[in-house]
Amino acid sequence: MNSFGRIFRVSIIGESHGEYVGVVMDGCPAGISLLPEDFFADLERRKAGAKGTTPRKEDDIPEIVSGVFNNMATGAPITILFKNNNTRSGDYEKQKAVPRPGHADFVASKKFKGFQDYRGGGHFSGRLTVALVAAGVVAKKILGQIKIESKILEIGGETDLNKGLQKAIDAKDSVGGIIECRVNGLPIGVGEPFFDSAESLISHAVFAIPAVRAIEFGTGFAAAKMFGSKHNDAIENTEGKTTTNHAGGIVGGLTNGNELVFRIAIKPTSSTPQQQQTLNLESGEIESFSIKGRHDLCIALRVPVVLEAATAIVLADLLLLSK
Repeated sequence: MNSFGRIFRVSIIGESHGEYVGVVMDGCPAGISLLPEDFFADLERRKAGAKGTTPRKEDDIPEIVSGVFNNMATGAPITILFKNNNTRSGDYEKQKAVPRPGHADFVASKKFKGFQDYRGGGHFSGRLTVALVAAGVVAKKILGQIKIESKILEIGGETDLNKGLQKAIDAKDSVGGIIECRVNGLPIGVGEPFFDSAESLISHAVFAIPAVRAIEFGTGFAAAKMFGSKHNDAIENTEGKTTTNHAGGIVGGLTNGNELVFRIAIKPTSSTPQQQQTLNLESGEIESFSIKGRHDLCIALRVPVVLEAATAIVLADLLLLSK
């Protein structure tokens, strides 16, 4: 499905080289102020242009086409579109027969029987994260004073981000990274038991971000090496403040009033300049090829704001559900 959420419901539309990409949001409360310039800061954070990112640049001017009147949300579905202007579809002509290893080219062709839009990855492209960011701006408005911040911790295994990025540049290859997200101001009890636990839904939304490979909350995998007496977070007061935060702000699937902390792993970009082997679907033979087109050497550089957006979407939906 291309939709997520129960009350604040987000649907992603468009393809990388189609005329538009965009988002439809249902369930946004009426009366929330929404102007095009409200989106500019987060959209700018996602844009390419920095060292290690794709040369493809889009203006990403949000076109608010429904659900807003006199700069206020009306309560009707909000539709926001982004025009695709800077496309070079010819770069992807070969992908019809030669799917990129690590990308959705092959599985998409099987699932959709060859009718998928293969240009730039089509509906599976990171281009569509611009729609997530737009939805995240609206979700952050719903959250009010709750603050969400993400930052890159590592690139290519290096805490010195420039050093990690330079490794990829020197190798003429792509590289991944680790990003941490922190949320402050959440009340106690956000989330539902079992399948709609806070970490279950955050994980669900986060894995909609292309290139995400893993997620951990609090101490994460390191918890497997700890004694229970050391991992347990001692409760200090009736507001739920704990001495430590190994749980990462979630216990039993519910937020506990402490800082929500989690990290994600981003894989190296599938489209690497390195020579690779793949199957030619037309000839049935394995052949060597290298990726053409414009791609990020390190997609992790552009993910922090997308991660904030996915997190905000989940939390906005859970808070509206609790009301």
